[in-house]
Amino acid sequence: MDPSIFRAYDIRGIYPKELNEQNIITVVKAIYEFFVQKIGSNKLTIVLGRDMRLSSPALQEATKKTLISLGATVIDIGLSSTPTVYFSVYKFKYDAGIQISASHNPKNLNGIKFLYRQGLKLIKVSRNTGMEDVKNIALKKLFTITENKGESIKKDVVKDEVDYAFKLVRPKINNFKVVADTANAMGSLYIEEIFKRTNCKLVKMNFKLDGNMPVHEANQIKFDTLKSLQKKILSEKADLGIATDGDGDRIFFLDEKAQIIPSTLISALIATEILSENSKEKILVDIRYTRNASKIVKKYGGIPIINMVGHALITETLNKENGAFSGESSGHYFFRETGGAESSARVIYYLLDMLSKYNKPLSEIIKSLMSSYESGEFNFKLPNDENNNVFLKKIEKDYQDGIVNWMDGLTVDYPKWRFNIRASNNEHLIRLNLEANSKELMEQKLSEVKSRILQLGGRPD
Repeated sequence: MDPSIFRAYDIRGIYPKELNEQNIITVVKAIYEFFVQKIGSNKLTIVLGRDMRLSSPALQEATKKTLISLGATVIDIGLSSTPTVYFSVYKFKYDAGIQISASHNPKNLNGIKFLYRQGLKLIKVSRNTGMEDVKNIALKKLFTITENKGESIKKDVVKDEVDYAFKLVRPKINNFKVVADTANAMGSLYIEEIFKRTNCKLVKMNFKLDGNMPVHEANQIKFDTLKSLQKKILSEKADLGIATDGDGDRIFFLDEKAQIIPSTLISALIATEILSENSKEKILVDIRYTRNASKIVKKYGGIPIINMVGHALITETLNKENGAFSGESSGHYFFRETGGAESSARVIYYLLDMLSKYNKPLSEIIKSLMSSYESGEFNFKLPNDENNNVFLKKIEKDYQDGIVNWMDGLTVDYPKWRFNIRASNNEHLIRLNLEANSKELMEQKLSEVKSRILQLGGRPD
């Protein structure tokens, strides 16, 4: 077994070379062993879902058979988004969850996201919360659990998930026209369920589940994948555009002008709603871009807490701080009421409710929240595989007059601008994000920092 399949936030590899129906048995045994150690019982209830990838049915079946052979009661929810797995574990108080998916990655990969529950908190297993333990158990085959016949129960939970999100938001929804591109992937399930309950006109793009991903990658962070959606929004004269990724835990929004809305401004918008009900709540803010969200949180009486990048880390911190909400720049949105995990359905309901309440175009609502201009993310390969921290220390020397922070990579703050450069958790890259009080200053400082990275030997990716 290739140890590199055990990654920062999931287990993932090329199918069938690195992950297949045979070696997934060992992986699942290791995951179950880990769950038993953490939960303190060897008769566990485990939610099992899968995405639309061509290899997912076989990998799910091998996973289910292995879990049953170990004594687990498997709650088989079939084709599902990752947030649906999170919801199921949290709401129905199951012990743990496993999702067969490679998220937004290309179709030749597959993988496993997994988590367990501690009371009202979900623990996503990542590098900080047990991935190395699972890896060690799998590679050394440190299995202690004997075979003990379990069972499988099929359950459809998407309606329950959408019901729960609706009750939390209590939206009043006007008759909007909405265009959604779900990339032939899992977001189509909850989006369809949401809109069948409204009087909105939903214009569907790429809703048929297809593991071949025939139209484009299920990765809307690559903005090229949104071009057809943008054209459709304009031609349909739609009020809102929605794009989701492969496993449905990332969601992006576009306004009536087909402009992609930065996730930080969606976070700021949601924060206003949450804080209008309880102004003292803690709201976690992504370290890459802090100013838009932090300013709004403070304005509405909340407490902004700057947080590291990474969905598992955010869930962990949200639970630790008993925070109400967090948004990440890559389109993940986290809530206390789902155990600190994502709920894309709830985010959609917030957007529809606020569009109705303000009775203004989304572009105008968003413009009122913006006080900082964001650059978007730029990736660079390092020279000769140079150590990330060594490289970042060289950059730090040029910015000693700013406020330096090493929470997650190198962050430097000035009164009118700031930047963050951090190492990717999944690839050998550094990622630059910069924001400033004006578009002109943002472009000027972005050019300056990018030039310095290139001078030091970095190469655009």
